[in-house]
Amino acid sequence: MRRKLDQIDIRILKELQQDGRITNQALSERVGLSPRPCLERVRRLERDGLILRYQAMLDLRKLQSCITVLAQIAMERQGQAHRQIFERRLADTPEVVECFEVSGEFDYIAKLVCPDVDAYQALTQGWIDDGELGVSRVTSNIVLRPVRELAPLPIFSDEG
Repeated sequence: MRRKLDQIDIRILKELQQDGRITNQALSERVGLSPRPCLERVRRLERDGLILRYQAMLDLRKLQSCITVLAQIAMERQGQAHRQIFERRLADTPEVVECFEVSGEFDYIAKLVCPDVDAYQALTQGWIDDGELGVSRVTSNIVLRPVRELAPLPIFSDEG
């Protein structure tokens, strides 16, 4: 169920998306609250599931050589049981860093990070060859360079 947020909650969420390591003191100053009420709001937002987690963003290009691929995946069968089997496999595959069930010609779009093209091809060919998964086709787009990555999510106010 969607929760109505006031302007202070929205400012807190926007600030935390920009800097998840901000101190409560600095956050309270930026949103115009004293520290205690600010901390109580953050804890409520966490408890209510609006804040899922805090995590570090890595610059993968400085860490290792790899490729990023956007894969469009078409399924042979559309039943919920088949989707669950495939989605469990994706969840257990560390190379899959994001995945969306989508409408249109394909059933899923996944973002994968692999050491190289051969590793990517072996992974997706394994999906196609595994009859239990029901993957009929994978269309691949190798990312040449990021233009905008992991931007903060827009938060729309219910108030006009």
